Amino acid sequence: MTTPTIAISTGDPAGIGPEITMKAVRQLGPRLGKDLKLVLVGDPVILKAAAQDLGLTFPLPDLGADEAPVRILRTCAPQGPIRVGEVTAEGGRQAYDAVVKATDFVMKGLAQAIVTAPLNKEALNLAGYDFAGHTELLAKLTGARDSAMMLAHSDFRVSHATTHVALEDVPRRLTKERIQRVIELTRNALKQMGIEEPRIAVAALNPHAGEGGIFGRHDIDVTAPLIADLQGRGWKISGPIPGDTVFVKLRGRAYDAVVAMYHDQGHIPVKLLGFSVDPATGHWTALSGVNVTLGLPIVRTSVDHGTAFDIAGKGRASANSMLEAIEMALDLTKEANPQSRGTS
Repeated sequence: MTTPTIAISTGDPAGIGPEITMKAVRQLGPRLGKDLKLVLVGDPVILKAAAQDLGLTFPLPDLGADEAPVRILRTCAPQGPIRVGEVTAEGGRQAYDAVVKATDFVMKGLAQAIVTAPLNKEALNLAGYDFAGHTELLAKLTGARDSAMMLAHSDFRVSHATTHVALEDVPRRLTKERIQRVIELTRNALKQMGIEEPRIAVAALNPHAGEGGIFGRHDIDVTAPLIADLQGRGWKISGPIPGDTVFVKLRGRAYDAVVAMYHDQGHIPVKLLGFSVDPATGHWTALSGVNVTLGLPIVRTSVDHGTAFDIAGKGRASANSMLEAIEMALDLTKEANPQSRGTS
């Protein structure tokens, strides 16, 4: 049985992506080559410098070294300066190229999953790439018709019916078809995670799920009839449930996942559980959680945080989320390919 290969796009080189990638490599240590192999997609100079800062002494050869447990797939040659901790067009260009090459590598079957380190949306746009983030870019690169974002902290899972759109634009995007598709993608993902009969709750858009129409009719006219239809299929689905209570029930394991209606509704509860900060310094002390893109023809997971330019290059970044993303990618790969279980 073959050892799975994970391609890691190492993100914006001016952020913490290279650091958390190499910290994850260090922590995976003896498992490399046995449980998994890694292909790091990025600038080899920056990646090797990050490795040196961490005291890593093992070789990081280019892709041609087929037997090496960790190899580097080079991104495009730099065309401008990379200033650590700063938003630059060059950082956006390098991050974009890393995602493109890592995705192509997986689409060709040369790796079984892609894990992405953070890119910066402003840098991406400065470089001329009009994408709101990884989810939209990966959907374009893989030709996915529909995709959705799921955030997970352990078994606390939240999918999103909308993500990177202005709040004022959310209601018109929440069509019956879109909500149903995200529910379907969520249900399929939970089954892939080994949950045979997924229990899904759908969060309400409006306070108190509209309160009989006093606070809006979307939950009453769109979401509630849809859920009734899906319940008629025998699906274990509940809602619309007000956003101020549905996540409490998720934490209590009444559900396997919640479908949130918009970005902050879904992100806040996950990050409250997975992130923490030192009250004295304001520095992050924990960054835990995984972003999974649903609906792609490939397995893709990601860290659940940004480029953290404020601590880039200072050695303080936590690799917890990167390690969790790698582990989830491995799990999803094994579920998708049962014959790959085990090691070579």
